[in-house]
Amino acid sequence: RVGQRFVLFLSGGPTAAACYDRAAEQADVDWSLVDIYMGDERFVAADDPAANQRLVREHLVERVGDVGSFTPMPTDAGDPDACAASYDAVLRELVHGHGIDLIHLGLGPDGHTASLFANSASLDVTDVFALATEDPNGRNPHPRLSVTYPVIDSARSAVFTVVGTENHDAIAQLQDGDDLPAGRVAAHEILW
Repeated sequence: RVGQRFVLFLSGGPTAAACYDRAAEQADVDWSLVDIYMGDERFVAADDPAANQRLVREHLVERVGDVGSFTPMPTDAGDPDACAASYDAVLRELVHGHGIDLIHLGLGPDGHTASLFANSASLDVTDVFALATEDPNGRNPHPRLSVTYPVIDSARSAVFTVVGTENHDAIAQLQDGDDLPAGRVAAHEILW
């Protein structure tokens, strides 16, 4: 989409950081046309080492310098539901407007993607675009904010990057057709 705005949703974690380091090295990208949003966030301060937005700033935004815009999930209001509602309004305008060109996703060893965890009520939410959630299985710390499947599935492309032996079981389960959160993604194009 040369010369047009490009809407990019990003995730967090060490694999994502490596991807963003590599993306920042690409000289042929006009980052001034790229609008960046977050697919999920830990409910911590923006500068907390666990914050996905901090990771994106350090590994991509600050390195390329001139992105079109960066709209992280708000975590400063003290109330996760209020922060999710605020981001929901942003997402509704975006999804019903330009749309999402690409969403970058990861895969947790338990099969979660974004902050959509197994056995969570968030897996069945279709009437909101962003919500506050927690891992009901207790494997992932911090309350979270996450986009929902309607947002992910509206993307023109969803790209999963997965490395590490800790994810082998989840990949095998997905290949066997098990009902894991990552397996429910139904974007127009899905790349693993």
